[in-house]
Amino acid sequence: MYAIAHIKGFQYKVQKGETLRVPSYDLEVGKKVTIPEVMLVASDDDIMVGAPYVEQAVIEATVTEHDRYDKITIFKKKRRKDYSVKRGHRQGFTVLTIDDIVVGKAKKKARTDKPKATAEAASADETSES
Repeated sequence: MYAIAHIKGFQYKVQKGETLRVPSYDLEVGKKVTIPEVMLVASDDDIMVGAPYVEQAVIEATVTEHDRYDKITIFKKKRRKDYSVKRGHRQGFTVLTIDDIVVGKAKKKARTDKPKATAEAASADETSES
């Protein structure tokens, strides 16, 4: 079973037991996180696609560590203008371990694509032919 989740502006494909790096969460290591923005859930026998999110689907994860990526260098230069600027930064991230993908029982919606009048007309046609 896997899911596609929307986490802090990015989309990630997650599976149970997997670790992933996401933009920094302001939580302590060991805390649990629930992610309700699940866009797709796929199991062995079916696929549920949300519009935009799957109802009652939640991803449960645990914060395992905080760290920072390697330094990114930003260099700006305008030729013949004696202008150059060199800056950089290290972007922080949080490592999440996916504990479980939980899908609740969704409510059955009434089908509105088939009006009752056409269903009654079809049954009336069948009885008149007999």
